[in-house]
Amino acid sequence: MKTCLIVIDAQESFRHRPYSTERDMPAYLAAQNALIAGCVTHGVPVVRVLHVDGPKIASNPFALESGHVEPLKGLTDFTAAATFHKDRHSALVGTGLDVWLTKNGIGRLIISGIRTEQCCETTARHASDLGWTVDYVPDATLTYDMRQPDGSPLNAADIKARTATVLKDRFATICTVEQALQRASADVALS
Repeated sequence: MKTCLIVIDAQESFRHRPYSTERDMPAYLAAQNALIAGCVTHGVPVVRVLHVDGPKIASNPFALESGHVEPLKGLTDFTAAATFHKDRHSALVGTGLDVWLTKNGIGRLIISGIRTEQCCETTARHASDLGWTVDYVPDATLTYDMRQPDGSPLNAADIKARTATVLKDRFATICTVEQALQRASADVALS
C-alpha cells in the first residue's frame, strides 16, 4: 500500500491569531520536522495543504493578501509532491486532494499539522469514511487552549488526548512519529 504524508495548515497564519502561543510550538516542530524528514528519506510523498479563508484583505491572516499563508517558520523545507489550498475543515473538500491521492495510488495517509481537533481530525475522519487507511500522529499536530461552553478552560494537551481517543480504532491508527515512519517504510518496501 502506498503511503503519503499530509501536512495540514502548518502556516504562519496561526501566529497572527489572538489565541496563538509559542508554548507547544518547539515540540510540535520537532515532531513535524522528524516526520517530514523521515518520509522524504523513505521516498514517501509529502503533500502540503494550506488554509485560505475569509475576506481577501491584508488584515485577515488566512487570506493570501496577508502574506501569512506560507509555511510556518521553523518548519523544515521540503519539496511538496503537491500543494492544495482549502477553505473547509477537511482537506478533502473541494481541493482536488482526493483526486490526486487516487491518481497516485495512495492507500494510507499520515495526518499531521495544525489544528489537532479541527482540520487534522476532520480530515482523518473524512479520509477514513472515504476508504483510506489513516495513521494519525498526535505529536505532529498542534492546537491551542480553548474555553468550554461553560467557560472553563480546556488545555491543548487534553484536546490532543481527546482527539486521539475518539479517532483510535474507529477512524485511524494512532501513531508516534517513529511508528508512522516504520509503517510508511514497510509500505515502501512492499511496493
